[in-house]
Amino acid sequence: MATTAKDIIARIEREQIKMVDFKIVDINGQFRHVTIPAANFTEETIANGIGFDASNYGYAVVEKSDMVYIPDLDSAAIDPFCEIKTLSMIGNAMVIDYPKNRPLAQYPRNIVRAAVDYMKASGIADEMQILPEFEFYLFDQVGWKVANNEISAFIDADQAHWNSATQGQGRVVPFQKNYHIAKPFDPTYECRSEMCMEIEKAGIPVKYHHPEVGGAGQFEIEPLLGEMTRMADGTMMVKYIIRNVAQKYGLSATLMPKPVYGEAGSGMHVHMLLLKDGEPVFSDDTGYSHLSREAHWFMGGLLKHIASLCALTNPSTNSFKRLVPGFEAPVTVGYATSNRSAVIRIPAYAKSPKLRRFELRNPDATCNPYFAYAAILMAGLDGIQNRIDPHENGWGPYDCNLFDLPEAEKKKLHQLPTRLEDALDALEADHDYLTAGGVFPEELIANFLKTKRRECSELSRIPHPAEFDRYYNA
Repeated sequence: MATTAKDIIARIEREQIKMVDFKIVDINGQFRHVTIPAANFTEETIANGIGFDASNYGYAVVEKSDMVYIPDLDSAAIDPFCEIKTLSMIGNAMVIDYPKNRPLAQYPRNIVRAAVDYMKASGIADEMQILPEFEFYLFDQVGWKVANNEISAFIDADQAHWNSATQGQGRVVPFQKNYHIAKPFDPTYECRSEMCMEIEKAGIPVKYHHPEVGGAGQFEIEPLLGEMTRMADGTMMVKYIIRNVAQKYGLSATLMPKPVYGEAGSGMHVHMLLLKDGEPVFSDDTGYSHLSREAHWFMGGLLKHIASLCALTNPSTNSFKRLVPGFEAPVTVGYATSNRSAVIRIPAYAKSPKLRRFELRNPDATCNPYFAYAAILMAGLDGIQNRIDPHENGWGPYDCNLFDLPEAEKKKLHQLPTRLEDALDALEADHDYLTAGGVFPEELIANFLKTKRRECSELSRIPHPAEFDRYYNA
């Protein structure tokens, strides 16, 4: 049963809640928020919404930029990181109109819902389930400065190999040897366990957490499969929880793709499957790796559009410092079973027909999850609608370590973009699959491209410390 304003008012009184917090998502996929005293929450709050200026959130709209935020009452939950008891909600942005407000087409939550509606209308499936893997680093110290007279960044993790002379008792982790390492070499276990407990309290079931490869403090939390729109909200909440619990323990968490030079980067691999009437669309015992022709066509759509997808799934210049050979990061446009060097990996352990799936390995957590997940679905649906066969297009299956191929064979492979600028160019040239059915508005894509190109231009003008090392005495 849907939650009503009266239910929220009763809860405020029953639980002695003092503040009500409304979380809004900007174009970059960051939470912003507005808070009101709980005593001021009324049925009119829901009817009238909370006013805000959409231009300050990065949305360029042809209408006036004044919008209203309508909270999703079913998302109401106590925020565990507020000392004053606070009820928090995610919601939707609406265009002020008469006689009835209408959804802001560019708003991320509206985009992901539009993609699901398009999928249902196609008759291909009625539910997409996804599982994002959250890789991140935990640092004991971090700092940076970008000024006219100083350009620097500093990180430190007590467990990192560079502290072997100072930490004592031999409890540092060797370079690139952190994967599943146990205590006493895993000093942040309690922190991550509390993260998982809070994630589950937020209604997101957790599969596990563990140390990842990066010896300077890299870890992973993996939830269970969930419906795409709920997991888009869940992605925002998982990132919020990871950062806030880390702070509680005196640590700093980053989901930045490549924060440590030479160490493993952090991705956000996305597992996916489709259901229709509760039955799996992707399962077929006679197909390659037990996947159906629809699954292969879906993969074909992803691989056909992968360069433009990267603009939405890897939308930072730092993203492409992770997508390099040698670190289990995918760089090759292809698919295979149990192969981490291809951009699409089919997990061999998913043996149940209802769990048969594949993962897209290039995304990272700098993405706006609503845009990224919607774009992944739209690319896959395009593949099914146009029967894009990945094998016929020369994209695999690659059942070998692509990094070990002879150089002559490597040259035959298609590669992911190596710069954000290249991914943005691909998005500009290839986005009809996104605008199909009006899911992604043209003005959103144009605005996104403009915003990201400006970001690339600004960063390209800043001298890099490594340039001093290379060129100062040239």
